[in-house]
Amino acid sequence: MPDQRPAHDVLPLGAAPRPTTAPELLARLRPAVLDALGPEVEGTAAVRLDADLEGADVSRLDVDLTGVRVRVGADRPASSSGRSTSPTVDVEHVRSREDAVVRRLRVDAHPLLVDDVPVDVTAEIEGLRFRWVEGADGSLAVEGVEPDDAAPLGGHVRVSAPREAVLATARRIVATELQNIGLTLASLDVDLVATGPRTVSLQAFARVRKGLLSASVRATGTAEVDARMVLTVRDLELSSRNPVVAALLVVARGELAKVEGRHVDLAADLPPGVRVADVRVEAGEQLAVMARLP
Repeated sequence: MPDQRPAHDVLPLGAAPRPTTAPELLARLRPAVLDALGPEVEGTAAVRLDADLEGADVSRLDVDLTGVRVRVGADRPASSSGRSTSPTVDVEHVRSREDAVVRRLRVDAHPLLVDDVPVDVTAEIEGLRFRWVEGADGSLAVEGVEPDDAAPLGGHVRVSAPREAVLATARRIVATELQNIGLTLASLDVDLVATGPRTVSLQAFARVRKGLLSASVRATGTAEVDARMVLTVRDLELSSRNPVVAALLVVARGELAKVEGRHVDLAADLPPGVRVADVRVEAGEQLAVMARLP
C-alpha cells in the first residue's frame, strides 16, 4: 500500500513527476531555494547551485552562498502585510511517496555578509534523507526525513569571521545595552584567547560616561565546551571602581549571575541521528568554530 498520509511543511517543486536529469532538478530547485532563504537574505542572484542525480537520489548537491547578505536584528526587514514568509506547503491528499537521499550536501560561502560581518562557511553533510511526494492534484514536493540512529548524518562544518569585524559588532551591541541603563560607551577593548581546543576566555575594558562622569568598566569570562558537548560559562565578572557606575551595573550583574556556571547541553535538542563528535574553537585573527559529525 502506498504511503498516502498528508505531508506537512514540504518544499514545493512544481508538477509531478520528479526530475530525471540534473538540469531539470536545478531548474526546479533554484527558485525553491531562493524562496526558502527569505526576505532577510539579499543578493540572492549570486547563489550558485550544482547537482548530480542518480535515479531518485541526489548524489551531490553544492550550494554556494558567496556574496549574499543576511540582515539580522534591527536591520532585519519586516514581512510585507504580515504575511507568512514560509516557503513550505501542506499536501493533504498524497498520491505517492518515494524514498531518496542526498548523499553529499556541500554549502560554501567565501564569504557571505551577516549584517556587516564577512562570515566564511564550509559545510559538508552526508546521508540527508528525504522523500519525493506526489500530490493527488499532480503537484511535486520534497519532504524531509529526520535522521535516526539507523541512518545517522556524517560530515563537518567550519564557520569563521574576522576578529575585528566581530568585535565591531560587539561594540555596537554593548553600546545599545549601556544606553538602556543610562550609560554611554566611549571605548571598548576586547581580548579573546583560545586557552584550549574548546575553551575561550574573554577580557574586556570599557570606558563609559554618565553625563559629565567618566569611568571604566572591566568584564571577564570563560566559555568551555566539554567532550559531551556541554557548554559552561564561568568566571563572569563585571566591575567598576566608580561607585555610581558600579550601582548602575547591578542589573547587569544580576543577569550575569543567571548565566554563571550554567550548563547548556548543545546536543540535547538534536535528533537521534545527529551526533556531534567534536567541536573546536580558534581565536586568532579569525574567530572560528569547527564541528564534526561522526
